[in-house]
Amino acid sequence: QLQLAESGGGSAQPGGSLRLSCAASGRSPSLYVLAWFRQAPDKERELLAARYTAGDPYYADSVKGRFTISRDNIKNTVYLQMNSLKPEDTAVYYCEAKFRGSQDYNSWGQGTQVTVSS
Repeated sequence: QLQLAESGGGSAQPGGSLRLSCAASGRSPSLYVLAWFRQAPDKERELLAARYTAGDPYYADSVKGRFTISRDNIKNTVYLQMNSLKPEDTAVYYCEAKFRGSQDYNSWGQGTQVTVSS
């Protein structure tokens, strides 16, 4: 498992932008898929974007074209650039990790609140 620490949440107006960061530490972070999830009150946890050290990233339809996941393999940090924010993007955002080839994410951070309102 990895240790994950998110930062960068906060408030934004509709149409605005925020950037989340997640620093991964532990044994061989490069062997893990790093992903962003979110959970809003009374809604299911949702996988938004995921990125391994190579290959194309994955995006959920709900954020495709608005959010961009990037990864700095030297710093072992994954970012989520969120543009064109909508009120329905309001949620607690979590960075999570799973070992390559695994089905389940088994490491996660403490979460960071994102609130989009006018």
